[in-house]
Amino acid sequence: MTEPFGTIRNSHGERLDYIVHHAPARSVAPGRLAIIGHGVTSNKDRPWLIALAEAIAEAGIPALRFSFAGNGDSDGRFEETTLSKEVDDLGSVIDALEAVGLAPIAYVGHSMGGAIGVLRAAYDSRIRCLVSLAGMVHVHAFMQRQFGHLEPGRGLMLDKPGCVWNRALEEDAARIGSVTTQAARIAVPWLLVHGDADELVPFADSEDAITAAAHAPGLVNLPGVDHRFTGAEEKVIDAVIPWLREQML
Repeated sequence: MTEPFGTIRNSHGERLDYIVHHAPARSVAPGRLAIIGHGVTSNKDRPWLIALAEAIAEAGIPALRFSFAGNGDSDGRFEETTLSKEVDDLGSVIDALEAVGLAPIAYVGHSMGGAIGVLRAAYDSRIRCLVSLAGMVHVHAFMQRQFGHLEPGRGLMLDKPGCVWNRALEEDAARIGSVTTQAARIAVPWLLVHGDADELVPFADSEDAITAAAHAPGLVNLPGVDHRFTGAEEKVIDAVIPWLREQML
């Protein structure tokens, strides 16, 4: 069944595309589930995110991966993408899971999806544990560094068709600035996994999150690994799975 929890819509009425990987054996954590969120200009169907979801399910924890509105096969326009809207999208997914008895949850986010996790977990107690994979911390600096030279409404982010740089995202990122303030509010177990050869989000972002955090998150450094964890998918899985199982038991 493609949508085992029914159609999930955000507060704007936009359908959020998702798929669930069920644990092949009895779940190690009945009533628990891990949500996987992608990065900016991406979607739920990146091959390494699929591999991670499959590994999480194989370890006994059902996993749900979804595309934020305006991305992949979800409803909405990419031009309306902002961090704040994606925080709301994540809340809508958690609401749908809570309605069928699946909360609290684990959240695993990559890149901007990592920043979304920090922003949501800072106030949403339904997130039991948090994993940031090459997570953005200084979101405004990232947007200016990567996309500040683009013409709003026309320039393509990371040269991806349909991913148009927009003022809404620019202004929202400027308002947020950095998620270090929210990092200080994270009270649940938190794991950061980051390659020190990341060409988009500097490894120093994760170090700054660790410094800002109040409850000593764990940090896994993957030497020589880039932003997309190219060739290091198994290392990510090896770092995440044992930690996630420990937190979800």
